Amino acid sequence: MTDDVAVLGVGLHPWGKWGRGFVAYGVAAARAALTDAGVDWRDVDTIVGADTVRGGYPGYVAGATFAKALGWQGARVASVYAACASGAQAIQTARAHLLAGLAEVVLVVGADAAPKGFFRPAGGDRPEDPDWLRFRVLGATNPAYFAIYARRRMAVHGDTLEDFAQVKVKNAAAGALNPYARYRTAVTPDEVAASAVVADPLRLLDICATSDGGAALVLSTVEYARRHGAAHPVRIRAVSTVTPTYPNAVLDLPDIATDSAAAVSPSDRTFRASVPHTAYEEAGIGPDDLSLAEVYDLSTALELQWYEDLGLCDEGEGAKLLRSGATALGGRVPVNASGGLASFGEAVPAQALAQVCELTWQLRGTAGARQVEGARVGITANQGLFGHGSSVIAVR
Repeated sequence: MTDDVAVLGVGLHPWGKWGRGFVAYGVAAARAALTDAGVDWRDVDTIVGADTVRGGYPGYVAGATFAKALGWQGARVASVYAACASGAQAIQTARAHLLAGLAEVVLVVGADAAPKGFFRPAGGDRPEDPDWLRFRVLGATNPAYFAIYARRRMAVHGDTLEDFAQVKVKNAAAGALNPYARYRTAVTPDEVAASAVVADPLRLLDICATSDGGAALVLSTVEYARRHGAAHPVRIRAVSTVTPTYPNAVLDLPDIATDSAAAVSPSDRTFRASVPHTAYEEAGIGPDDLSLAEVYDLSTALELQWYEDLGLCDEGEGAKLLRSGATALGGRVPVNASGGLASFGEAVPAQALAQVCELTWQLRGTAGARQVEGARVGITANQGLFGHGSSVIAVR
């Protein structure tokens, strides 16, 4: 028995601001994925929904919500919430069903209809909630939090505003080639520099928007894929959903600060670096094996941090790697060939799934003008609030 699961089909609803409910976006993505897989909805054994908690009561039962919208047919159902890691957690749940023999075909769906402006915690007092604390006590909205990271990189590693702008330029160029992206216009460094300051040093074009969108995957056992006529499907080889290991006092979401080193030795890796490392270990590969990566570029500075956390370069050398052209289309290991969140914006439960959709198209060789030549191995990386890791490795 293999631990791989097959990606039979993928589907996206284009990102944007469409004025509809999240269910409509998820159903559209699900139907596209089923069509891509050549699988009838009635043949799906399990449906896993990545929850959105802003859409009212149905958002808390996303799996059943999507099952109802597609038409009750008796499938098992699961719903997962892990903030921005919800999609990866949903993939992990689907994989568990497949490898445990509870299902042969699983549909995974995530969708969101995001509010205008930055995300914020729901109402009420929750002093035990680190996300609530950083908003209510520190006043650290997401843009402010991104700016803290950017300032730290400038102070510690010598990154510049020009480096940050170049991340946006790179991702906008890729996004311009992606029909599912919300923003499909190339930008120049001068345009980034001229955009409004949101949280110094970050400009408007340094920070991703909030968006509506949906994504879906049809996953199956490898044996089912072969019977279904897919002899060499894209496979998911690893899913990392780890939590922090005694995080240190350096700002490392989900913790504002800790002093665990007083009791235990600090971990060798930050939380974010541990997420892809765990996936590498499970898949039996390393950074040198990668063809491409899709990472969580909430801000331009955070993308540079992911280069280092993924092991694409040494600590502090993210900007140098960017300047070399290695992470652009045509480079050694393109990062965010989809255009990333810079081009899509955040549709929280869908974005980790959308990353896997992009890996699938790239590994199939069907990504069109943004195709990474000879793509064989891809990784996704992001994280969710409250210590949810999120990394998926797909291979062909």
